[in-house]
Amino acid sequence: MPGATAVGITFDNGIVLAAEKRVSYGTHLVSRSGKKVFKLTDTVGAVAAGMISDMNILMREVTAHAKILQLETNQPVPPNSIAKLMGVIMYQQKFFPMMTQIILAGIENNKPAVYVLDPLGSVIPDEYATVGTGAELAIGVVESEYKKNLSEKEAVDLAIKSIRSAINRDAASGDGIDILVVTENEIREQSVNT
Repeated sequence: MPGATAVGITFDNGIVLAAEKRVSYGTHLVSRSGKKVFKLTDTVGAVAAGMISDMNILMREVTAHAKILQLETNQPVPPNSIAKLMGVIMYQQKFFPMMTQIILAGIENNKPAVYVLDPLGSVIPDEYATVGTGAELAIGVVESEYKKNLSEKEAVDLAIKSIRSAINRDAASGDGIDILVVTENEIREQSVNT
C-alpha cells in the first residue's frame, strides 16, 4: 500500500484528525503537498492513508450521498451512518479493494466518535487510531500519552508528536502535517511544518 501516516484522537469535546503531506508510491516521491484530511459534512471529517486517487473518489462519493441524505431527512447525518455507508462502498470493491485506510470522526450523541475503516470496509469504533505505513510508529506515542478527556490543545499536540515520530522513521511520510479539528459547532483546518 502506498505510504502515509494518519491519526485520529478524541478529546473532551471533539476529535483531532491529522495526516502528513507526502505522497509516495514505492520509492517514488509524487508530491510534498498531498491533502489527506477531508471535511465530509458540517459535522463529520475524515483522514486517510494509502492511494490518493482511491481516497479522493471515496470521499467525493460519500460526501455526495451524505448531502442527499441530509436533504431528504432535513437533519445532519451522524458519523456512524456515514462510516457504515463508507464501509458498504468499500466492501462492494472487495475483489478490487480500494487501497486506502480511513479514520472517520464526528460528534455523536454529544460525544466524540472515531471509526476506523480498512480497505475491505470493516468499521471499528475507537477512542484513537492510527493508519498507514507509519501507524506502528505513531500508535506507540499515542498509546503512551493518551488519556480520557484531553483538552483540545493536548490532543493537537499529541497528534503532531505522533506523526512527527512516524516522519522521523518512515520514509513514506513527511513534508508537513495537515490537521482537522472536529467539534460540535465547527470543523477547523490548519497546517504545521515539520
